[in-house]
Amino acid sequence: MRSEAACITSQRHLPFDQAVQVDDHLVIRLCGMGPVAARRAAAGLHAEEKVTRLISFGIAGALDDNLQPGDLVLPESVQTKQSYATDSAWRTRIEHSLPTHLNVIRRPVAASDELVATADQKYALAARSGACAVDMESGAIAAVAAEKKVPFIVIRVISDPVQFSPPAALMDVLHPDGRVKPALLMAHLLKRSLRLSELLRLGSDAQIALKTLKQVAQSARHELRR
Repeated sequence: MRSEAACITSQRHLPFDQAVQVDDHLVIRLCGMGPVAARRAAAGLHAEEKVTRLISFGIAGALDDNLQPGDLVLPESVQTKQSYATDSAWRTRIEHSLPTHLNVIRRPVAASDELVATADQKYALAARSGACAVDMESGAIAAVAAEKKVPFIVIRVISDPVQFSPPAALMDVLHPDGRVKPALLMAHLLKRSLRLSELLRLGSDAQIALKTLKQVAQSARHELRR
């Protein structure tokens, strides 16, 4: 999403679903949400930009009650129908470059094709996968990395804890890049399928997560560019 991309680059008005050269060694692609978009972007970066490494970068939902907004997940693997190991040496170098106050979790991340919107769904996914967090893009990026035989890592920060998840209706009011559709948002608020208190809590938790993401991007810049 645009808010996640802003943690890496200060460039404004990033084109959607196109490669953007941040510097000589770092390219980002604002692909939008979901595995289809993530796969298209990862494959495009490899084919068109000749990237030699892939990073899944952004926010995630907690599957463990102990994880809170702002906790950093550098997982050893991504769990889909199969398990994809992340590059351990690259991941370790990134961790060593980070501020010591960050809470770093190395347990697996689960991939989901759709929003996991309730605590019960999160607990069930945790039980099936053994993962501590979930997102909708890392599995697709991991699969492309495996097919192309390039190293990959996942950098995800917890935005929503287990007991407070984005309501499913939220997906209706967002553009693919995460921008809000104001008219639809107002309609959902009037119908009470979304509550203002929920949105304020989500926004606050997201800001905490994005602050950590920005710290990671700044502290580990050299390792992200390798």
